[in-house]
Amino acid sequence: MVFDSKEHLHYYKSHGIGDRYEKAVNFLLENDHKDLSPGRHEIDGDSVYANVAEYATVPWEKAAYESHRNYTDIQYIISGKEIMTFAAAGSLEVSGAYNAEKDVLFFENTHSGTQFQVSDDQYLIFKPGEIHKSKGLIEKSSPIKKIVVKIKEI
Repeated sequence: MVFDSKEHLHYYKSHGIGDRYEKAVNFLLENDHKDLSPGRHEIDGDSVYANVAEYATVPWEKAAYESHRNYTDIQYIISGKEIMTFAAAGSLEVSGAYNAEKDVLFFENTHSGTQFQVSDDQYLIFKPGEIHKSKGLIEKSSPIKKIVVKIKEI
């Protein structure tokens, strides 16, 4: 798990498999995020793509813990502020079956984890197997616009 801000994003271009991280970082650095419409944006087929979402933050206990087997997430806040949480592997019980189509496994919401306040041009990177959740409100519900860049690792 990595927590950082836009000015250091270029550092992650050379991480990971082949040029996938470079493509993901270039997408984040070279696009005007505020004009991106919600939905999926192709970068390199299923190897690298971005999901843009707009939503209102929710109470921390209503957000869901998840992990992925095949993809790294770069969860980049375009606008707004929310709590994202990281929990160590083995600290939570699985709450359902793995969904291979969506590459997601959900967990019980029974551990406080490590919480981060994330705002404009900040991001967290979650590798496969790292348990995380987002959408947590800070003081009151507020609007968020976020990009989640998915990088296929397997």
